[in-house]
Amino acid sequence: MFKSKGAASSETPKKTKSADQGSLMMALLPSVILYVGAVVLIVLTRQDVAGTIPYWEGFVPVVAFISLLSGFGQAYVRDQSYLFYVLKQIVHWGVLIGLLWLLHTQGVRAALDDQKYLLLLLYLLALGSLLAGLHLDWKFLFFGAFLAFATYLIAMPENTAILAPIGNAFGIADAPSKPQTMIIGTSVVAFLASTLLLIGMRGAALSKRISAAKA
Repeated sequence: MFKSKGAASSETPKKTKSADQGSLMMALLPSVILYVGAVVLIVLTRQDVAGTIPYWEGFVPVVAFISLLSGFGQAYVRDQSYLFYVLKQIVHWGVLIGLLWLLHTQGVRAALDDQKYLLLLLYLLALGSLLAGLHLDWKFLFFGAFLAFATYLIAMPENTAILAPIGNAFGIADAPSKPQTMIIGTSVVAFLASTLLLIGMRGAALSKRISAAKA
């Protein structure tokens, strides 16, 4: 009827480990949404440029929201005020979204064909992600680099020679003829790199909490 102390203590580490795994999965969910959404849109874009423009425009605020959510841990480790962090995120992504709005209202969008406008949109999103990685959340450096790489392949479908050294590094034969496979593979590498950074950031945050509790 009553559990021994030994049984209770053996269950505690199991529960803690399960809780940690669940917490990590929840922390990874925004990145999963980010990369899966980007890969799906890129695959669709290669088939229909004009049809995916509204989806990419809708994806921009999704990226901004994920950037906001995923950077709180880094702000904590940096001893940065959460209010200041949120304001920086709002300004950063607000400028990008505002620029896209100006492209529509100032006639720039109408002057560009669908492919040129989409490439401009994607390069701006890649640049915004890279800058967010430098100033707000390092994980976004990998997403921005991946998106810039994928956009280049969309813009220059005939110039796939750049894929040869990448394919050789990962043992992929005839990589230049497999741009879509290479895009997906690059997204996986970027996701894994951001995951390692996330785990490191969680470890740094945990160490800081333990130090604060002991003080």
